[in-house]
Amino acid sequence: MKMKLLGLAAVAAMIAAAPATSQTPPATPQPAPAAPAPTGAPAAAAKSVVPIPRGVFLREQLPSEWLVRDRLIGKGVRNKDGVVIGDIEDVILNRDGTVVGVIMGVGGLLGVGEKKIGVRITALQITEQDGRTVVTLPAATKEILGALEAYKRAQPKAGVVSKTKDAMKNVGDRTKATVKDAYGRAKDAVAPAPTGAPAPAAPAPAPATPAPTAPKQ
Repeated sequence: MKMKLLGLAAVAAMIAAAPATSQTPPATPQPAPAAPAPTGAPAAAAKSVVPIPRGVFLREQLPSEWLVRDRLIGKGVRNKDGVVIGDIEDVILNRDGTVVGVIMGVGGLLGVGEKKIGVRITALQITEQDGRTVVTLPAATKEILGALEAYKRAQPKAGVVSKTKDAMKNVGDRTKATVKDAYGRAKDAVAPAPTGAPAPAAPAPAPATPAPTAPKQ
């Protein structure tokens, strides 16, 4: 019995002295790096050159030109003695667009009843004095202004309601055009960006390392 125990102990010692057999698990392949997102920004649309038609628009005021609102509308008109006899309320144009006269409101200062009269533009003297525009009608006298008939219009004057409707229509048309233009620009701004170059293919995983074999006993 003792001999059997000694034999089993010897076998156990031999097993413990032998190198342990271990198997290395195959290497797990690493995942390929994520493909970079395309960096291509949308190319800025080239600004198109808009051709401007000739003979249509005016770029600036010439020294020989003047603006009606600055030079005439609302200006007081004086007689040859320098007395204000009325003020310019409107401008008369012919079919060619040439200024042929003005509409003056007269009365009050010279005792003449308030009325609108027409005056030829050539009858007015327009000068600059101390940096301000001075309009003179030398032919005007109290008697002449009193004897003149009121200016007769070919068409009735537009009323407040008609002017308001026209103004509202103009505002509506301009608003629609502005919204349409803004929508077009916003649509161009959010156009999809061009697709960048395809990402390079991920490298193939390295082959697994073979497990070491246990030495033969």
